[in-house]
Amino acid sequence: MLEIEIQDSTEYTLCRPVGELDAYTVTQFREALGELASRPRLIIDLSAVPFMDSAGLGALIGGIRRAREQGGEVAVACSRPTLTRLLHTTGFDRIVPVAATIEGAAGALHAAAPADD
Repeated sequence: MLEIEIQDSTEYTLCRPVGELDAYTVTQFREALGELASRPRLIIDLSAVPFMDSAGLGALIGGIRRAREQGGEVAVACSRPTLTRLLHTTGFDRIVPVAATIEGAAGALHAAAPADD
């Protein structure tokens, strides 16, 4: 079972999936990211995801692509060493900032923001 928590602040929108991201739950995650694609700044917090397979990684990449196509910035927060290792091993961290904390991800979004923001 997967729950997806969404929180809005003045700085960014936070998407926090809670549970495993795999072939059984990926549709729900993909739909949530699709709904959030129009947000200007999105942080995806994977700290409550104990397991993610290739389907989950694919949905994550697709959601980031959709957000960027609409002019948005995305960062990922992940405090789980196994997931962080997966994100680094696959080169995911070269396409989007990955930080250990939400604050670190927010800092990466701020650094990526245009100067007139």
